[in-house]
Amino acid sequence: MRKVLILTGDGGEALEVMYPYQRLLEAGFSVDIAAPSKKMIQTVVHDFEPGFDTYTEKRGYRVQATLAFHGVRPADYVGLVIPGGRAPEYIRNDEHCRRIVQHFFQIKKPVAAICHAALILIPLKVLKGKKVAAYPALRPDMEEAGATFMDQEVVVDGQLVTSRAWPDHPAFMREFLKLISE
Repeated sequence: MRKVLILTGDGGEALEVMYPYQRLLEAGFSVDIAAPSKKMIQTVVHDFEPGFDTYTEKRGYRVQATLAFHGVRPADYVGLVIPGGRAPEYIRNDEHCRRIVQHFFQIKKPVAAICHAALILIPLKVLKGKKVAAYPALRPDMEEAGATFMDQEVVVDGQLVTSRAWPDHPAFMREFLKLISE
């Protein structure tokens, strides 16, 4: 069975972890969720409330990470999903997380990155010359990394599929599934 890897951690956006996980299982893929350690992680829900200029955060689902980053063999997977939320801001500092992501870009395997997942890609210098979507507040970061920011539900540039946030899931997963099914 073909395998897909999801990289996240505590503070990962609940919908951006759970929707890809369940959609990939439904499509017949085996899916591993990797985090800094093999444990039950706590996701969060980001949503908008009247009167707030930015999103709010609430606790989301608890999700079992089936692997720790250090135990991931990226060659075993046909694709990689990187959810957003707050997890990307700290997992990007993990050397094994960086090793995993770099493997997918070096081998040109499909990578799906949504919302704040871009925070992992920026320091790896894999966005230069790419067209990308991300959470709109990251536009300056994306442009500084040499990418062309596009405020649309999904952008496919080579093996990279990007979207703004969880409301874009149908288009995001449709395009990623096309790449990993080829």
